Amino acid sequence: MHYAQQGAITKPALADQTDQAWCLTVLTNAVITWTTEYYSLAVRQLRAAGRDIPDELLAHISPAHSENVNFFGVITVDVEAELAKLDGGGWRPLRPAVTDAALL
Repeated sequence: MHYAQQGAITKPALADQTDQAWCLTVLTNAVITWTTEYYSLAVRQLRAAGRDIPDELLAHISPAHSENVNFFGVITVDVEAELAKLDGGGWRPLRPAVTDAALL
């Protein structure tokens, strides 16, 4: 998340540096929370479909990855289209589960 400025606190004043650090903390926590919630939803869905997902395996999964974060450019979102995709609980649809073990 700190990619664009390559991990540097760029503000000269201490108060601005603190604001930059707090914003980074809030953003990082939001992405990790979002990812954790969707991991949980995915695991529940896979288990409901009969897949064996051992808790011991889940202990090694980290929500602190960046695959779902766009570091480059501008993100354009059609809000109405995205809202239309939400289910009754307010969740976005999950990607289909991989069924071919060779793809894992």
